[in-house]
Amino acid sequence: MKLGKNLNIRKQFIGESTLYFFVWVLVFIVPFMNAGLMSEEIADPRVSLLALLKILPFMFLFLLNHLVLLRYLHRGKWRWLYYAVVLTLTVFLFSMIELYEQQNSAKPDFVALAVFPWWGNIIAGALMIGANNAINALYRNMQQDEDAERLQRQNIQAEMYYLKHQINPHFLMNTLNNIHALIDIDSEAAKQTVLQLSDMMRYVVYDTGANSIPLKDDIKFMKNYIDLMRIRYTDDVKISFAYPPRLQGRIDIPPLIFIVFVENAFKHGVSYNSTSYINIDIKCENGFVIGRFENSVNQQSRKSKPGIGLENVSKRLDLIYGSDYELRIDDMSNSYCVTLKIPTLNNNEMHSN
Repeated sequence: MKLGKNLNIRKQFIGESTLYFFVWVLVFIVPFMNAGLMSEEIADPRVSLLALLKILPFMFLFLLNHLVLLRYLHRGKWRWLYYAVVLTLTVFLFSMIELYEQQNSAKPDFVALAVFPWWGNIIAGALMIGANNAINALYRNMQQDEDAERLQRQNIQAEMYYLKHQINPHFLMNTLNNIHALIDIDSEAAKQTVLQLSDMMRYVVYDTGANSIPLKDDIKFMKNYIDLMRIRYTDDVKISFAYPPRLQGRIDIPPLIFIVFVENAFKHGVSYNSTSYINIDIKCENGFVIGRFENSVNQQSRKSKPGIGLENVSKRLDLIYGSDYELRIDDMSNSYCVTLKIPTLNNNEMHSN
């Protein structure tokens, strides 16, 4: 973070200094430009050099303010001292110039250093310092906005990482419960299921580390999960999973978004005392992926506390898409249906990027 801050300060310094360099170059060449526009009989290079001498007090005041006073005094509790020092220096500098001119104006080799009367020089110097402060504040605010935006992106990425990987223990706990139930029914099938779980966990741990994954991979993961769940239940639980058999091109979605709704459907939609159903449908339409998760209602499950899964996925959707997604929940007496419509990440820039 300190290295990034130093780079930002250097970037601000270079940009601001470049602007001042070109402004002062323009100021210094104006006398020569005026001399070039005049006729040769009138134009005198010495006049241009004398004009430069009148600019030097302003340049001295600018460099002192920009390189020293703004950097060390224009901050916090020292700000009042900054304004006092600037005002004192400005009045003192141009008062000394006025005193010099009054004492030496009668001499034949006298060189005038004042552009305006003494009070006019003070006003011009104050305006120059004000412009310097305004430009410095503009660059500083631009850099602070950039720093704040960068910090916000880092916080969002950290929060997304946390929310996404909170799902892993939740998924593992449910799947292990399924294997535990299968051991008593068919030990050989349980062994195969362990291998299948290993593949699924490899997908969760390694393949979902990116910001987006292919939809076909996520569909395969959901299908494996549903197959594991089928083993646990009898034929009284009707489970259907519809998805596009073929996808046109690569379609990316956030990892582990849909599995939360699948888990929720099994958790709250299955009853051992009555016929239950779970219908899952994934569609792709006009740059959107639409997931519909409908299940019968297990009245007993309504009394349980909601899990962290739905809350986490809602936060992730807000972080990724902002308001560019639709999440509709229809909670009826005999059925519960969640419909999620998200843009594919191929066509939608993630908010956390």
